[in-house]
Amino acid sequence: MDENRIVFSNNSFVSFTPMNRMKVFAFFPLILLILYSTTLSKTLTTDILIIQAGTGGTSAAISAARMGAKVILTEPYSWLGGMLTSAGVSGTDGNDQLPSGIWGEFRDSLVRRYGSKAALSTGWVSNTLFEPHIGNEIFKNMTASLPSLNILYHTEWKNIRKVKNNWIATCIQNGKTIKIKAKILIDGTDMGDVAAHVGVKYDLGMDDKTVTGEPIALDSPVNIIQDFTYAAILKEYQDGKAPVITRPADYDRSKYHCACDTFDCRLKTHPCKTMLSYAQLPNNKYMINWPIYGNDYYFNLVENNAAERQKVLQQAKNHTMGFLYFIQQELGYKNLGIADDEYPTPDGLPFMPYYREGRRIKGLVQINMNHAERPFDQPNALFRTGIAVGDYPIDHHHGKNAKVPKLEYVPIPSFNVPTGSLIPKEVDNLIMADKAISVTNIMNGATRLQPVILQIGQAAGTLAAISIEKNIKPSQVNIRLLQSSLLKNKVYLMPYLDVDKYDPAFESIQRIGATGILRGKGMPFKWANQTWFYPDSTVSRKTFQSGIRSWQPNFRLWNEDDEESVSQTDLTKTILELGRLNNIILSGMTKPDGNSDHAVSRKEISMAIDKYIDAFNIKKVDFNGNVK
Repeated sequence: MDENRIVFSNNSFVSFTPMNRMKVFAFFPLILLILYSTTLSKTLTTDILIIQAGTGGTSAAISAARMGAKVILTEPYSWLGGMLTSAGVSGTDGNDQLPSGIWGEFRDSLVRRYGSKAALSTGWVSNTLFEPHIGNEIFKNMTASLPSLNILYHTEWKNIRKVKNNWIATCIQNGKTIKIKAKILIDGTDMGDVAAHVGVKYDLGMDDKTVTGEPIALDSPVNIIQDFTYAAILKEYQDGKAPVITRPADYDRSKYHCACDTFDCRLKTHPCKTMLSYAQLPNNKYMINWPIYGNDYYFNLVENNAAERQKVLQQAKNHTMGFLYFIQQELGYKNLGIADDEYPTPDGLPFMPYYREGRRIKGLVQINMNHAERPFDQPNALFRTGIAVGDYPIDHHHGKNAKVPKLEYVPIPSFNVPTGSLIPKEVDNLIMADKAISVTNIMNGATRLQPVILQIGQAAGTLAAISIEKNIKPSQVNIRLLQSSLLKNKVYLMPYLDVDKYDPAFESIQRIGATGILRGKGMPFKWANQTWFYPDSTVSRKTFQSGIRSWQPNFRLWNEDDEESVSQTDLTKTILELGRLNNIILSGMTKPDGNSDHAVSRKEISMAIDKYIDAFNIKKVDFNGNVK
C-alpha cells in the first residue's frame, strides 16, 4: 500500500499529501477529543436507584414511581420479579387471606389471567400457583405505565460509593459502563450484597439466644444458613415428544432415592405423585422445588466472590439436573421434560437460584420470634410500626446439611414487619427491600416468603419516595405518614384476617390496631397462621381502658377490674376525656344524659375514636413503637 494514503473500510482512500497532512494535524485535537469522549461512561441521574429487580426490588420500583419519584431499577437478567419469576418459585407461600398491597394486585392479575382464583389452586403446596413467565408479564404490565421508572435490563452493578449526599453506582450494561447518581439507594438483592458493599454491618448464620432473646435459639452462634435451590419447571409433553434429560456426569441416584417416600426407602422406584402434585402449575406444568432428597442444595456462599459463587451455582444446577434425570428416566415419567416455553436459557433452568437466606442487616430495630409470638408483651412495641404482614410458619430448609443443630420451631401467629427493620443503623439513605432486612435467623424463616417480600419492597419504595418529597433521610420520615400512604394502597399494617381491605371500617381498624388501643388475638394455625380482630364483638371496660392507657397513660374512667362491656355512653365519655387530655375541640360531641345499655362493637369503637380523636396521627411513634 502507498504509504502516502489512508485506506478506509469501504476501500475508499485519502491521499496523504503534504497539504492533507496539514489538514489532518489541524483537526487532530478534535479527533482525539471525539475518541476520548466515546470511551467515557454515560452518567444517569435519578432520585432513587434500586439494585436488582427481585421480588422486593420490583415492588419498590412500582410503589416509588407511582408516587412520582424518578426511579432507576437495574436488573442483570431480562425479567422482573426475582424469586417469584426469575428463580421459578411460582407457588406463593402464605398471605392467602391477607391480600395486602401489591401482593394483592399481583394475585388479582393472576386471577384475571387464568380466569378464577380456583384456577390458581392446581397443587397442594399453595393456593396461588402460576407459570413464571406469566408472573414476569404481569410485573412488566405494572411497570409499563410508569413514566418516571427507567428499567435497565442486562445490567450488573460493579461499584457503589457515597459522594457527599449522593450515591454513585458504576454498572455494566451489555459491555458498556454506566454511572448512576442517586439520592436514595435501595438494596433489592436477595443476600444483602449492596448493603455489605457500602459498609452496613450484618449478621450471618444461626443466632445466639443471649443476643436475640429467643428461647429456642442456640446457646452459641453457628455460621450456617438455609439451603438454596435451583428450581425447575417441567412440562407434560404428548406423544413422546418430551426432551430427553441428559444424565449428568456426576449422577448419583442415591441422592434422590428417598425423594418420593421418606419413610420407606427400600423400594427401587416410587410413583412419586405426591412430589409432583406438590407444585403442579396451570397448563400441565410442574414446579420442582422439592426439599426432601430433592433439589435443595447447601453451601454458604454469601461472602464468596462472583467467581466462587458461580462455581457453586454450577454444582447446584448439576444437582437439580440429576434430580430431573431421576424423575424422567429412573421413575419413568418420560412424558415430562424441561418446559420449552418458560426460560430463554441454554439449559431451560431459571435465570437464578432461590436463595432463602443471606445476610441480615443490623437495622434500627430487629424483629425476632418473640415479636411474632407475643407482639403486645415486648419491651418495644414494634407492632405499632408495621408496614407488612405475614402468616406463614417459621419454615427452615436444612435437609442437605447434616451439621445443622436441631431446633424445634415454635408455632407463631400471623405477624407484622416493623419499619425500622428496613433501615440500616449506621448508613444513611439506604433502604432494604428484600430478605436481608434486620431479622433474626429464626424469624427469617417466616419473613422470607414471596408475599411478605412484595410488601417489604412496597414499603421500601414508599419510604424512599417520601424521603425524596420531604428532602429528609429515611430514618427521619414520620412513621405514621409512611403507614398512611401504605394504607391508601390497601396495605395491611396489622394482620387482621377478619376485616377485609374493602370493608368501610378497614382503615380505621388498621389505624386503631396500630395504636394498641384495641388489640387482636393471634393464634398458630397449620400453614396459615391467624390474628383475629373480632370487629363485631364487644369489649370490657377493663380491656378497653388498658389498651387506651398504653397509648394515653393518664387516662382513667373505670376501676382496673371492671368487666362491664363498653356501652355507647362509655364510648362517648371516652372520646370526651381523650379530647380533653389532648386539647381537641370536639364539635357536635356532648356528654350524654343518663346511661345507655347499648353495648358497642369493637368496629364501632374503632371508627368513633378514629373519627373524633384521630389517635393514629395526633401522636407520633418512634422506631421502637414508643408513643411520643
